[in-house]
Amino acid sequence: MKEGFSKLTKKEKIDWVIKTFFKSDSKSFDILKKYWNDDNSIQTIHDEFAENTITNFYLPLGVAPNFIIDKINYTIPMAIEESSVVAAACNSAKFWSKRGGFKSTIINTIKTGQIHFKFNGSSKKINDLFNSIKNKLKDSCKEITKNMNERGGGIINIKLLDKTKSIKNYFQIAVEFDTVDSMGANFINSCLEQIALSFEKEFNESNIFNESEKLKIIMSILSNYTPECVVKVELKTKISNLKSKDISDPENFAKKFIEAVEIAEKDISRAVTHNKGIMNGIDAVVIATGNDFRAVEAAIHAYASKDGSYKSLTRAKIENDEFIYWIEIPISVGTVGGIINLHPMVKWCLSLLQQPNSKQLMSIIGAAGLAQNFSAIKSLITSGIQVGHMKMHLINILNSLGANECEKTKIIEYFKKNKVTFNSVKTALEKLRKNEL
Repeated sequence: MKEGFSKLTKKEKIDWVIKTFFKSDSKSFDILKKYWNDDNSIQTIHDEFAENTITNFYLPLGVAPNFIIDKINYTIPMAIEESSVVAAACNSAKFWSKRGGFKSTIINTIKTGQIHFKFNGSSKKINDLFNSIKNKLKDSCKEITKNMNERGGGIINIKLLDKTKSIKNYFQIAVEFDTVDSMGANFINSCLEQIALSFEKEFNESNIFNESEKLKIIMSILSNYTPECVVKVELKTKISNLKSKDISDPENFAKKFIEAVEIAEKDISRAVTHNKGIMNGIDAVVIATGNDFRAVEAAIHAYASKDGSYKSLTRAKIENDEFIYWIEIPISVGTVGGIINLHPMVKWCLSLLQQPNSKQLMSIIGAAGLAQNFSAIKSLITSGIQVGHMKMHLINILNSLGANECEKTKIIEYFKKNKVTFNSVKTALEKLRKNEL
């Protein structure tokens, strides 16, 4: 056990880690130091993002141009280490830029939080109290909501939910919020805690309950499940317009595409992988824009199960000789506040996106996920996924085998016409080094 670790200086933390786990190996320290930013002011910002920070952990930042979303041309930043993701997004964006691009609809932007409490008395009495003080509870947050109200957001609604059928004596006060361009977690939680205090005070001062009827506040917290903060992104074109270098028979392609999506709707084994591919695109943009990808992931996967079974997040159909393909997902993100205002690369990425508001960012993120899914299914039903994936993975294989720049150039050229596997690359590199290739 190491007591008081968080109170140590950064140097003391590093010294302890290196001494304890790396036997004071100087190379282990050198690796940490290589990832520090030379600009001390930037490094200090990074050090203060999280507790016990000892270095930075880099992800590649790629860009995907040619995304036409609601008639605006975007180049989308993507922070991700998986080699084929950015390439797939680029291919989809280019393909659909010539076919009308992505069209989005913001269905709603409501976020919620709950005050969870137990009450062992009459449901009618607690409802009567709540209804009589509902406006008072909202007004108790005036100081917290003042700035948000001025920006057009704030508390939308407060309601009492009887959950006693699922847990004995369990109730919720559910609060709906509009947080405008901020993700709003701290704002929501502050409001919830204030409402809980006010509700408890009003209960204790009320004369409608007898001595045996007790109220116990359990917790007050936002929900990352946001089924009413939803964006729909759609792609639509005549079936004949699908014809391209990779699609020689557009009608067959469209039918096969729809069948692939239908399998992901009905089969959970396929649905999980199908949706993971969508999240490749979504997470990469969420991370690049300084938002909480864990919250977005959790909400989207829960949404995929909202009808009782886990299903594909995308849908596809043919209607009036048109191929229509869309995604509808909850995305709770912000473009102001928190790390967004602090992280230099996040600010750069939002500038690259032409300073979108939160609704525009929802559309951009949704388009990235839809693009990723289109590329994946297109590969699966035509050439197969491994052809493109392994070629993108080739550099990683060469790096793991210690190839130099000259060797990389020759091997890349060789595999333009040969199938990429780890063993085939290893064999080719060995032959090259023996002058047999």
